[in-house]
Amino acid sequence: PLLVLAGAGSGKTRVITQKIARLLTKRSVSPEAIVAVTFTNKAAREMKQRVGELLDDSALLRGLTISTFHSLGLKILRREAEQAGLREGFSIIDPKDSVGVISELLRGEKATELELYEKIHWQISVWKNAGIQPGALKLDGTNPIVNAAIAVYPDYNRYLRACNTVDLDDLISLPSTLLEQNG
Repeated sequence: PLLVLAGAGSGKTRVITQKIARLLTKRSVSPEAIVAVTFTNKAAREMKQRVGELLDDSALLRGLTISTFHSLGLKILRREAEQAGLREGFSIIDPKDSVGVISELLRGEKATELELYEKIHWQISVWKNAGIQPGALKLDGTNPIVNAAIAVYPDYNRYLRACNTVDLDDLISLPSTLLEQNG
């Protein structure tokens, strides 16, 4: 395992690509056993390109996974849809559509309430990314946005599953849960 945390221009990509090339050529590690994950599509493309330039044998690139966190999560969910509570061919909604679902669930239609729905969506997103399930939350009585998010979170998840849909946060949280449960 290798985790590289450093600022821009410090050589992160070079370190990672050199390590991947060395694992493939000097250590004879199978490409399928290597997963490199980054935050942006641009960084993933650059990493793939640099690894390709370091290797004499393009066959070593087949089976190698270099992607974003979201792309990797999608790949896992496509392969393990049923285990994640999804059906084959599930769809992905963007944050704007997620806010629309929340608005519909709260029966709100006023444009003036859009900011409220966005705040509720943001709170649900925070919980999903922290691995907090709807049943683990209790109303606190002090923050109306948090309380509204607690109230709608279970319905929001049920709605997504009923529509065979995931949001962007599910691309991280659902695969994480699958990995935790299945080691």
